[in-house]
Parts: sequence; C-alpha cells; structure tokens
Amino acid sequence: MVFDFRKTNFYGLKSRTVFLFLFLLAFFIRAPFFFRDYIDRDESTFILMGQSWVEGHLPYTELWDLKPPITFLFFAGIIYAFGKSFIAIRIFGTLVVAITSFFTFKIGKDVGGNKLGIWTAIACTVLQSLFGSLQGVMSEHLSVAFLMPAIFIILKCNKYYWYSLAGILMGLTVMTKLNLAYAILVLGLFLLYRSFAEKKLKQGILNLVFLALGAVFVILLTVLPYYQNDLTALWWQSVILAPLEYASANRGSLLDVLPTCLIIIGFFLWAWKKKYLDFKNRNIQLLFIIVVGILFSFVRGGKINGHYLIQIYPVMLLLVGLVFRAVPSMNRFKWNPYYALILLLVPIESYLEYYAIIKHKAEKGTFFNGEGIEVPQYITDNHLDTSNILFLEYHIGYWLLDKKPLTKISTHPSNICKVEMFPYSGTTRKTAMAEIKFLLEEIQPTLVITRDKKNFFAKENVSENAFTRKYLNQHYRIIKVIDHAEIRQRLK
Repeated sequence: MVFDFRKTNFYGLKSRTVFLFLFLLAFFIRAPFFFRDYIDRDESTFILMGQSWVEGHLPYTELWDLKPPITFLFFAGIIYAFGKSFIAIRIFGTLVVAITSFFTFKIGKDVGGNKLGIWTAIACTVLQSLFGSLQGVMSEHLSVAFLMPAIFIILKCNKYYWYSLAGILMGLTVMTKLNLAYAILVLGLFLLYRSFAEKKLKQGILNLVFLALGAVFVILLTVLPYYQNDLTALWWQSVILAPLEYASANRGSLLDVLPTCLIIIGFFLWAWKKKYLDFKNRNIQLLFIIVVGILFSFVRGGKINGHYLIQIYPVMLLLVGLVFRAVPSMNRFKWNPYYALILLLVPIESYLEYYAIIKHKAEKGTFFNGEGIEVPQYITDNHLDTSNILFLEYHIGYWLLDKKPLTKISTHPSNICKVEMFPYSGTTRKTAMAEIKFLLEEIQPTLVITRDKKNFFAKENVSENAFTRKYLNQHYRIIKVIDHAEIRQRLK
C-alpha cells in the first residue's frame, strides 16, 4: 500500500479541535504520572516555593531557589486555588504542554502548511512528555509555553500593539527561565537587522520598542512587591546575579554540550548544502536564530540536562519538519502496518506507569506512590517527632508534613553544596561543610531522610559526603526503609 502524505493536509481541522486533540494526547501520556511523589527534584522545590508564597512569603525571603519568580507564581496560583493537589499541578502542566504544542502547530501551519503543523505538534507533545523526567512540571515547560505564542505573534503580525503583547510573553519567558534571555536578545538583534534589510526601519524600531516595553513591564511587575517591601536588592541578587554566577561556575564542561551542538549544527549545514531549508526566508531565519540563541545559553552554562532540551524542541521540530518535507523520498513511502505498531510503542513509559499504578492500587489501596508520599505517611502514622526534620532526599515530604526546610539554602537539597549560591541565598555560612555542620550539629534534626545510595550530595563533594555519612552513622539509627528511602532517627 502506498500512503501519500501530500493528500493528507488536514485542511478541515479547526484550531479548537487541534488544541483539544493535543491536550488529550498529552493527558493520555502524562496521566499515569499524576500520582507520583515527584518526577524531578526541581518540581518538588517549585512546589515548596509556591506554598511559601501562598502563606505570605515572597520567593527568596523564607525559602530560596535558583529560578525567576514567575515559575513559583505558577505553582502558588494552583496551590492557592486547589490546595495541596498533585493532580491539579500536573493537569495544569498538561495544559501548558498542550499550549506549546498548539502554537507549534500554528507556526508550522503558517511556515509549511497544516500537515507540517499537526505532525510537529504531535512530536512536540511526545518530546515534552517522555524520555527522562519530563512528565513532571518543569520551568522549561512553562517558559516555552510563553515563548511559542510570542514567536507566533512576531511571525504573523507587524503592528506595534501586537509586538507589545509578544514582549509581555517574552518577559514572562525570561522571568520563568532566565537563560532564554539569550535567545530573545539575538531575536531582537535579528529583527533590527531585518528592518534595515527590508528598508522598514521606522516600523521595525517602533515594533522593537514596544516589544522591549512589554518585556520590561513584566520584569518590573516582578520587582514591584520587593520594592514595596524594601527588598529590591534581594530580587536583584536572587533573580539576576545568582543565575549568572551559577553559569560562570560552570559545573559542567564544554564536552558535555559539544556533541548536542555539533549534531544540530551539522544538521543545519547538511540542510543548507542540500537546499532543504531556504535560509533566505525570513521565517526560517527567525526560527534558526532562536535555536542559535538557546544553544549559546547551553554552552554558557556548560551543561545540558534532559529537561533543558524542552526549550529547543518546538522550534527545532519545525525546522526538522521543513527539511523532511523537502526531502523527495519523505513525501511518499510505502505504508507498513509495523509502522503503526512502532507509533503505538512510543509512549511505552506511560504504559508501564499505567500498569504500575494499577498494581500499586491493588496492593496498597491508593494510586499515589513513591517514597516522597509513603515516608511522610509512615511518619504521620507512627507519630514520629517532626519538630525539625531534614530531607536530604524526597524533600516533597516537607509539603505533605506541613514542614519547612531547616535553612533557605537547603530548600533544594543539592543547593547545600553549591557554594557559589551562598552569597545570594542569605545564608551566613561560607562553605558547604559549614552548612552541613550547622544542619547536623547545631540544629540536630530529630529525623533525617536519605536515599540508600553511596553519596548524599554530588560525587565531587567527597569530603562533604564522607562527613555526612560518618555523622549520620554515629548519631542516627535507621528505623525504617521504604523502597529506597531511609528514615534515620537521632539517638538520644
């Protein structure tokens, strides 16, 4: 059987139908993960920061983490409206994924037709939801949900008032994920260049001014509550200086990001040589520039985690889709029933998780699972003293026990050893060892929750891991092991 993709253009699809389809696809893939304690530790930190905001504490005042405030506002809004609900947070996360995929569809439809739009949107939904820790709600998910409609507006409209809306969306993008400022900066320079090249300098500068005003407006709104409370310096240190210092510390290596960058650059060189991409086309130039800006931010940070790639997937998929459409052999191919089987097997992680939660329900009477849920439940059921509890792992437990991290820097356990963050977090300790000794020797937690692994912190923190292991072995006993979690109680 020969299947002709050129005859499948999806012309009858309405925007609301596409959005509903993408939401349902994302829901099907992500739904079994709604019941996990956490999927990525960052998500747990965002929840803690959001809860603190709901209780009246601005981000960085009571708790601290290395993200701009709009990320925490997203979680705070959901918690304020729905209470402590994993399901509510992850349904809204699914909605965010659908929004990004929908605007990927809209852009793809404009630059390459309905067929390109729908297939890239489906791929975008899958890549934002599978393969790693992407089933949680990450700051990358939120940032691209603002960025993609902003790109769509710039591609589609040429009026200053639309550019002001795009600027607002880009301000939200930056105040969700600061590294995307690089992509937005190169985009602005590109738009300025195009206004010169097209001899529309007056309109181009007017659009750029309103684009910048929209972005600055959002940024100033995030500063306002800090200004009102005489905490502007705290905002500056936490939102601007700390991320820059973290990037400068360069915990990764150029070798970590080089393979990904070389593959992407090689792809574009091949597409240019084969003339599969028209780099004279303004829209393709714009999408390419954004990819370059995001790649530069990866190089600047010296590291690419799996969830970092969420930022590049939507735009990259559009360009890849345009290349595939231009390759003659991709326009027609012989359909084989095995291809359908392959497509059905793509969300294998979801199938396995569906099985796991059904099994968990049968064995333990609840769909909710994971040490981050079961440890707090055990502590509550056995009336253990939680007057000062330290989670070195599974720190979502603070949320479920109505407790707070013992120090600001320990909100995310990995930050305990990120010394470059100390000057901006408000801690008075100067070294990671001093922070650990303060937590263990001075606060003396009644309970410490750890994972059954060799290191408590990153493996390069050799002395910190050794000291923590020795101290816990001397002053604590393991009273319960739940899967990989160890509940340690202080010896009297």
